[in-house]
Amino acid sequence: MTTSARGATHKTINHALLVLEDGRSFRGRAYGAVGETFGEAVFSTGMTGYQETLTDPSYHRQVVVMTAPHVGNTGVNDEDPESRKIWVSGYVVRDPARVPSNWRATRSLDEELADQGVVGISGIDTRALTRHLRERGAMRVGIFSGEAAAADEAALLERVRSAPQMKGTSLYEEVTVQQAHVVPAIGEKRFTVAAIDLGIKGMTPHRLAERGIEVHVLPGTATPEDVYAVNPDGVFFSNGPGDPSTAEHPVALMRAVLERGTPLFGICLGNQILGRALGFGTFKLKYGHRGINQPVQDRATGKVEVTAHNHGFAVDAPLDRASDTPYGRAEVSHVCLNDNVVEGLRLLDKPAFSVQYHPEAAAGPHDAAYLFDRFVALMRDGHNPHSVSPMEDQRA
Repeated sequence: MTTSARGATHKTINHALLVLEDGRSFRGRAYGAVGETFGEAVFSTGMTGYQETLTDPSYHRQVVVMTAPHVGNTGVNDEDPESRKIWVSGYVVRDPARVPSNWRATRSLDEELADQGVVGISGIDTRALTRHLRERGAMRVGIFSGEAAAADEAALLERVRSAPQMKGTSLYEEVTVQQAHVVPAIGEKRFTVAAIDLGIKGMTPHRLAERGIEVHVLPGTATPEDVYAVNPDGVFFSNGPGDPSTAEHPVALMRAVLERGTPLFGICLGNQILGRALGFGTFKLKYGHRGINQPVQDRATGKVEVTAHNHGFAVDAPLDRASDTPYGRAEVSHVCLNDNVVEGLRLLDKPAFSVQYHPEAAAGPHDAAYLFDRFVALMRDGHNPHSVSPMEDQRA
């Protein structure tokens, strides 16, 4: 989706244009690679953690608008990436840092974007752009810089409108690992987990490993035979990009796990996959939840968590009652306090639960770290994942 070009005069190279599919445009300066790119325009409300955001595979084919006005101050390092590359299709900031200032930084954010061929734009009113997306919804967008920005704007708009839409697109196959690998337990090994990589972030298997879990990260195309070949105590379904209504293989795989009654935990896309496996529908949100400051209530305890999110789709399940499913009763376990969107599911008769957000907190608050402990308790005891002991629910 991205092409880069170099050459021409400095003035031409520095020029950039952002064009939305509804015809609105913003002029600014080139940031990162020079060229053109297309994707879905979304905004992230995180004040920090831009390196983790950029390398989150869930942002594949999306152009991320940062609502924080000043971005890049801490530069880029080699410890914080959450995957093997930057996945965003494009990047939009208002005021990029002129000089990175952090003892861990090895290069600037601008340099990293350019090195990885990520086309961006800076110097535009990101507040106005964010308000526009909130009112009109996430939509297709193109960023053009250098010579590409000199083309006729009407022609560029037509190119944006011909780009693929996010709805109806399956993307987990494009971001998953091709070969399985193992993340060893930290300290004494207690359990083995098969983690289905639909776009997993590196911190997630690390959080599991911290709890004595040996994590076998398997491709999103894994079969039930692949999963049970590692003799798992539990199965984990990760976050990932794309429309969950197209993810037929992960849904079939999850149903196979549910049939076996193996303890199961899903996050983000994994939550939507569980919803579909149980018979619920999914739908596209107007502009989604993205950032590290989203309030969610755990309905079992009444506690409110500030959580890290990155999703544009949600599960359509009733909030006021338990539902009968092919795998027993299911209910909504968590809700977003901003808009009542379903943020978690749990089965009452089988050991399975999921949440729509990112409990690994990379970047973000650690309010939801207890969910990994619930998964451990589920593997240890096979008890209901929300029937936790007072010690487990202190969320230290």
